[in-house]
This record gives sequence, structure tokens and C-alpha cells, in this order.
Amino acid sequence: MRSLLTAAAISLAFSLFLTPVFLRLFRRWGWAQPIRVASAKMLAPDHEVKRGTPTMGGTIFIVGTVFGYLVGCFAGGNPPTPSGWLVIWLMLSFGAVGFIDDYLKVKQDHYDGLSGWRKIAGQVLAIIPFGIAALNFENAYGQTPGTGYISLFRDIPVLSFMALTPVLGWLLYLAWLSLLGTGFSNSVNLTDGLDGLAAGAGVFVVGAYSLIAFWQFNQACTRLLLEPELAQACYSTRDPLDLAIVSAALVGGLVGFLWWNAPKAQVFMGDVGSMAIGGVVTAMAVLTRTELLGILIAGLFVISSGSVILQRLYFKATRGKRLFLMSPLHHHFEMRGWPEVTIVARFWIIAGLLSVGGIGLFYVEWLSRT
Repeated sequence: MRSLLTAAAISLAFSLFLTPVFLRLFRRWGWAQPIRVASAKMLAPDHEVKRGTPTMGGTIFIVGTVFGYLVGCFAGGNPPTPSGWLVIWLMLSFGAVGFIDDYLKVKQDHYDGLSGWRKIAGQVLAIIPFGIAALNFENAYGQTPGTGYISLFRDIPVLSFMALTPVLGWLLYLAWLSLLGTGFSNSVNLTDGLDGLAAGAGVFVVGAYSLIAFWQFNQACTRLLLEPELAQACYSTRDPLDLAIVSAALVGGLVGFLWWNAPKAQVFMGDVGSMAIGGVVTAMAVLTRTELLGILIAGLFVISSGSVILQRLYFKATRGKRLFLMSPLHHHFEMRGWPEVTIVARFWIIAGLLSVGGIGLFYVEWLSRT
């Protein structure tokens, strides 16, 4: 518990108190956000007043998370584990893809950076070593950070990739992880369209995963020698406490960053931040064996990407008609005249309800086994 609280507190303080220092550097380097504006051919919310706001602020809470995680681990006598490093890897590698995208936007002074397929290619390249490493690093109990199963509340026995031939099993396993990684990361990226929206939602989503991991730590199968009655309900997660620590560090970093990112934002997280959050959500879903449950826990992000998909499908099916005034969904409500603060606050509520709903189902499943 000391490690978890220390990691969150250090990361929060880092983002909260050092963001002004980073902002001075960002302005000196010219890291200002290009803004998409309305034109005769395209409707867009009027965000012209936000032009010039410092961007790439995700680098602040990324650095704060790593720093807070390391300090928390060693302060509590819990050295980093392979599971924690895998979360850090996916956060940094996905964040690097977003950083390149942001940097191109800043240099070109245009809202288009990397093409969609190049982003996906970068994310897949990051997922492959993550997936390989997740099935290695056995501990004394034979547990690895990840497993070759699709999971809901825990691994689903009938959905094993490794039950297939080795080559096919590995290909499908890596394809599944790639789908999760690109899906979650790009969903967070699409949600990051209003001041504080993605950061606030990220607090709920990553916070939910920190609670899940900490619960798994308290109900770990390694306690079976002392409490054999937990055999049906225990969790075989390799390093649940470390997963709780690293996710708590990101929560702290996001809360501190939100002080400066809430409406009216003084800094934007940029793709470097949104993709890093998506990387952490992906890693936590895989390593806590809750991949399908993650669709509910990160439900607000899924709704954002789902609204874009529905918009495109409806547009093609109806030959030019629109299901929403604009997608992602938060822009639809902007076009209907909702104030930005109202949209952000209500979407935070939705994110919180979905995350709590996921935790509730997770707990109910545990109760059903006890």
C-alpha cells in the first residue's frame, strides 16, 4: 500500500507543480496546437480561440508516471517486476508514435500528422515485443505476465490461442493483442477532442484497473497454502501489486495534469498523451486477464470510436447522409450548442459509471466463486 500511495502522490506532484516549467519550454520550442476550423466543405466546432495553446503535454504525465512508479516501488520495498516494465513499455512506445504524429503537426502547422495506417503500423510494432515478452519471465510459481487466452474476468479456458498449432497460435495471439492495442489507443485519441475530456476519463478508467489489480493482489492464488478455500476464486496474475502501483502512478499524473488541462485548457496532451493512455489501458487489460471487460471499463473511449465507425458506415449506406452532426460523439453535442464544460462534465460521469460498472461485474464474478 505504501508503494501504491507514494507512486500516485509523487506522480501527481510532478504533473501539478512542474507543468508550468514544461509549458515555458514548449512555448520556446514552438509546440503549439494546430486547430481544425470550419470551412465551406467541412463542418467543425469553433475552436479557433484555442490555436497556439501548448501541446504534447502528455510528455509531462508520462515522465511523471515513470518517476512516480520507480520512487513508489523502491520506497515501499517492492522492486519493479516484468509486468510493471511491460506496462511502461507500452505507454512509452505508444506515446512515441503519438509524439511523432504531434511533432509533424507542429512542424507543418497543420492538424494532419502521421496517416492512420502509419500510426497503426507503429502501434503493432510496439505490441509484438510486448506480446512475446508477456509469455515469458516465469516466476517461482510458473506464472507469466500474460497468457495465450482471451479473457473476461479471468482467462476463458476454451479460448486459448496456444491450443492451436504453434505458428497459427502465435499469429492469432499477436493479432488479438494488436487489435486491442490499436483499438484502445485510437479510441482514447478520438476522445481527446475537448479540454480535459480524455484526461478526466482516463482517471476513471486507469483508476478502475488499479483497483482491480490491487484486489487481485489481495486474492492471489499464491495464498492457497494458507487459505485453500480461495482455490475457486483466486487470481493467477503474475505481479498484481506492481500493476496496481504503475496504474496508480498514471492516475496521479493525470490528476495533476488535469489541473492545467481542464476547461479552459492551458495545455493539450496531444497524441503523445492519448496514445500513451491507450497503451496503459491495453497493457492493464491483458496483464490483469480482463481484456473483454476492458470494453466496458473503457466504455467512454469505445463509444467515441464507435460513433466514428457508425458515422462512416451510415454515410456510405445512405450515400451522403449523416447519423451525427459530427463525430466523434462529443462534437455532435458541440454542434447542437452544448457548452464545452457541460459536455466534458457529463462525459466524465458516463466514464465513471461505466468504469464502476466494470468493477462491479468483476466483484460479482468473484462472489459467485466464493
